[in-house]
Amino acid sequence: MKRLYLLLFLLIISGTLYAQKKVTIKFATLAPDGSTWMNVMKDFSKTLKEKSKGTIKFKIYAGGVQGDEKDVLRKIRINQIHSGGFTGVGMGAILPEVRVLDTPFLFRSKEEVDFIGEKFFDRFAKGFEKKGFVLLGWAEVGWVYVYTNQPVQNEQDMKGVKMWMWEGDPLSKATFEAFGVAPIPLSITDVLTSLQTGLIDGVYTSPLACVALQWFTRVKYVLDVPLANSNGAVLISKRMFNKLSPEQQELLKTEGRKYFTELTQLSRRDNEKARTDMFDYGLKKTEITDPALWQTFYDIGAKARRNLVGVLYDQQLLDDIEQALEAYRAEHK
Repeated sequence: MKRLYLLLFLLIISGTLYAQKKVTIKFATLAPDGSTWMNVMKDFSKTLKEKSKGTIKFKIYAGGVQGDEKDVLRKIRINQIHSGGFTGVGMGAILPEVRVLDTPFLFRSKEEVDFIGEKFFDRFAKGFEKKGFVLLGWAEVGWVYVYTNQPVQNEQDMKGVKMWMWEGDPLSKATFEAFGVAPIPLSITDVLTSLQTGLIDGVYTSPLACVALQWFTRVKYVLDVPLANSNGAVLISKRMFNKLSPEQQELLKTEGRKYFTELTQLSRRDNEKARTDMFDYGLKKTEITDPALWQTFYDIGAKARRNLVGVLYDQQLLDDIEQALEAYRAEHK
């Protein structure tokens, strides 16, 4: 009996020590210091430290000092880093099916984006967990537009563009091939130089990224039709997550959903400001007023999404999301 009491006592003591164990989570992002992204991340880190009584601390590497997203993933897998902020390209390297959220002309409003993101959050979280990661929250990059040096108003105009695509990204390739365009694959660091030399004369990105990367200084037009909504997320390795006590894990998840939802809202604000700044700079807007042209773009998007079935995701996932969107649109006309 004494041995039993001693064993229970040791278990209680070890559990208490475990719950109070201090951890430092190394986090990497391409977002530069001083950006809204980093400001929210620092607030998130500060709140976690306070609410965990100092047992959870983040060490943040900003501005790509740990390399691009593929470098960060490699370092997470060898436990040099534990967490990161990723765009769809980085997320897709872990869980390809999540790229369905980045497919062309899938969404038509930010409300639809929020609805699908919430409805399918647990489904994607389980997928990431199977791959060794925990999804702490979506962190939207924003609406993606096409920027060119000649006005683009329809599918035929697009065929005359020397369009860039992110090297190694099957989604970009399928999207522009659906337009009948053979995109030119380049790393993101080569885009500005390639615009300057004329190797390419078309790019796609969010307004905020277009300003931050200075691409807007080398293009003249923007097609005022969102090509897609670029998703993002904050992930932590399951290896590090499992080192936390249940209380610490719950705190990380709860605060993550809260802060990264806030980040999405702030990102949308920053993207709108970036759009205004570019128009003030002299960027010209090409608008689509013919409903038939809008339908053409929607049809191209549907074609691209179908072409990615079996490449990034299965038919069932695409059907589930498209049907959920149809039901949402019917209810929110």
